[in-house]
Amino acid sequence: MSRGPQPSADIYRQRLATFEVEEKRLGRISFRYSLLRGGLFFGFAGCLAVILVRAGSAFLPGWWVAAAVWLVAFFAVLPVHDRVIAAMRRAADLRTLNEEALHRLARAWERLPVPQTVVEGVDGHLARDLDLFGRASLFQLLGTVHTPPGKASLAGWLLRPAAPAEIAGRQEAVAELAPEIDFRQQMEVRARPLDRVPPDTDRFLEWAEGEPWLLPRRGLLWLTRLLPLITIGLLVAAGISDVPVGPGLFFVVVNLMLTRNLRERLEETLNRVSAREGELLRYAEAMEVAVGRPAEAEVLQKNVSLLSPEGVPAHRWMDLLHRRVVMSDARHSTLLHVFLQLLLLWDFHMVWRLERWQRDAGPRVRDWLAALGEIEALNALAGLSFDNPGWAFPTVATDESRITARDLGHPLIAAEHRVGNDVEVGPPGTFLLVTGSNMSGKSTMLRAVGINAVLALAGGPVCAAEMRLPPVEIATSILIEDSLAAGVSFFMAEVLRIQAVVAAADRSAAEGRRLLYLLDEILRGTNSSERQVAVRRVVRHLLRHGAIGAISTHDLQLAEIEELRAVSRPVHFRETIHPGGQGPAMTFDYKMRPGVATTVNALKLMELVGLSAED
Repeated sequence: MSRGPQPSADIYRQRLATFEVEEKRLGRISFRYSLLRGGLFFGFAGCLAVILVRAGSAFLPGWWVAAAVWLVAFFAVLPVHDRVIAAMRRAADLRTLNEEALHRLARAWERLPVPQTVVEGVDGHLARDLDLFGRASLFQLLGTVHTPPGKASLAGWLLRPAAPAEIAGRQEAVAELAPEIDFRQQMEVRARPLDRVPPDTDRFLEWAEGEPWLLPRRGLLWLTRLLPLITIGLLVAAGISDVPVGPGLFFVVVNLMLTRNLRERLEETLNRVSAREGELLRYAEAMEVAVGRPAEAEVLQKNVSLLSPEGVPAHRWMDLLHRRVVMSDARHSTLLHVFLQLLLLWDFHMVWRLERWQRDAGPRVRDWLAALGEIEALNALAGLSFDNPGWAFPTVATDESRITARDLGHPLIAAEHRVGNDVEVGPPGTFLLVTGSNMSGKSTMLRAVGINAVLALAGGPVCAAEMRLPPVEIATSILIEDSLAAGVSFFMAEVLRIQAVVAAADRSAAEGRRLLYLLDEILRGTNSSERQVAVRRVVRHLLRHGAIGAISTHDLQLAEIEELRAVSRPVHFRETIHPGGQGPAMTFDYKMRPGVATTVNALKLMELVGLSAED
């Protein structure tokens, strides 16, 4: 696996420079349009001033024409200038995306936004132990998802292992999207505004998936169609013939009474749609990009088809709804609305048109959002694959009984600092015992196994040259915290975490699945003799239930227990001490070696911070 500079870095720098130049070019054009708009406005204002000054002396048709020309030219320039401004902002956003991509490659976490996500009903301990969310996390590394459905999809994939067939389908889609950098960034730049102010679509979905009010009432529907025809017909007849106007006015009153009786129901529907339709419309541009590229992978084809029901793309359905909402907003113009309502029963026709949309497209809206979210999550995994061409797509198969990985590294460590190791966890009936002195890399190794398993089970690439594993549920006990507020000591917190791991092993065995457990410095909160007894019990239970996993410790006496020695595969990390001379007194190579650790460094570390042996 490559440890040198990623070739993607050169591509990002080139794109960064291109969009920076484009942003400046469009900025210059926008500035010229601003001057033009100012000139046109002052031309109009000048003509208007002349007209006002000389209004009392003579009629000035030439100046009126000139003022009209200046004003028309001013308004004609506005939409052109707006398009230039929009293009300039998009170029700026694309420049920012490529800057952030370079920061992700360098793992410069402080220069990257921290994506916010809330996932219900998940193991928060697992997420913290493996750095799945928050700053310097896997989710931040995959930080190209911006819509709420995209974040929910990606977070769900990281926390809920998929079946092998589903994983293979995602891998195919990720491999297809990885080289499509322009597609991925065009989609991201359109979804990015949704990150700043996430749309609240829940209330709109309540209406879209609800039952129409007017459509099922066929009698009322036909009545609201016939009454305007009769009303207008009688009023027109009264205007062009000797037909009295009374019958026409009678039907105007009928329209008024019908409107008054059903006014609350009409306004409820119109206001509900008008207030929430804009939330859905904000997804339209991202959906338009999503369906604009031919899909080959089955997962992508499925999601694109969901975004194009019956050949009509979702963004066109949204545009249709928007046009109907704009027409219904005539009710906000009082005089116009009174005229339209008394003659045409306008609100009834608008509700009918909106409910036709509700009937034809409403039940599909949730699928549109879910499909967009999945494509966005696949794009994030594809970006990870593009950024790290040396990473492999793992093999996840039910006939695998162990995890094997070649050159496995921690994906959150920058490539130039990352050290890879060949790792094997399992088969059932054995466990990996990781020993070594402080700071040597034991915890990082456990996290590397866990976070790469998460990536593998989500359908993404892993930070390894090669990896094979069974579908597993993951349980961890790595970061332990006591709680003064809850009255939980450090040791009790450890016990509760171990209890959760044991319960996960029981549950996985009962459901025919396999558990991967990762226990760091197991039961460090008690004395050595009790620790040995407790560890034996825990290990026996996990092995009996077919779980595979790794346990790290710096207590070398655990490795000497005969019962554990028979089922463990010991590996270790070590340090190198440099007595005297220049440079650091102690270094670590983070390479994993077979066997139990042969060195300790606690006292040496104390000396390095100024605590001598005598102290």
